[in-house]
Amino acid sequence: MTVLESMSDAEFSQYLAVAIPDYAQGKIDSGQWAASEALELSRKAYADLLPQGLQTPDNFLFTVHDGVSPEGIGMVWFAAQERGGQRIAFVYDVSVDPAHQRKGHASRAFIALEVEVQKRGLSGIALHVFGQNTGAQALYRSLGFVTTNINMFKQLADAKA
Repeated sequence: MTVLESMSDAEFSQYLAVAIPDYAQGKIDSGQWAASEALELSRKAYADLLPQGLQTPDNFLFTVHDGVSPEGIGMVWFAAQERGGQRIAFVYDVSVDPAHQRKGHASRAFIALEVEVQKRGLSGIALHVFGQNTGAQALYRSLGFVTTNINMFKQLADAKA
C-alpha cells in the first residue's frame, strides 16, 4: 500500500540535493538551458517556487512510502493554483527511487495524490513532462492524463546571427 506522508525538513534537504541538479540536467537535455548556467538557473527556480521551503503557502511536498519499509521510496510535490477559473493541483515533481521503480509505486502514488488533491477541494491535476521522458508520458496517459499543449523545437546546424 503506497502512502504519502508530509516531507520532513531532513527529507526536504535530501530532496533538494538531488532535485536541483536533476532539473538542471533535464533542462540541458531538452535544449532549454546551456550547461554552463543550468545549475544556477535550477537553484534560482527552486528558490523562487519554494521561498519558504516546506512552509511555502499552497505547496505540498510528500515522501512516498511503500507501506512496508519505514524509509521513503520517492516523493511528490504539488502546488494549488488557479487555472482556467478552477483551483487545481500542479505537480512540480514526482519521483520513485531507482531501486523501487517498475513496481507500480508511481501509479499508486498518483492514486494517493488524487486523495490529497480532493481533500484540499481542488478540481484536477496538471503537470509538465519533458518531451524526452517517454516512460513518464506513458505512465501519465495510463492514469488518464491528456496532452493539453506541446512545445516543439528544431535545431539548425551552424545558425549564424
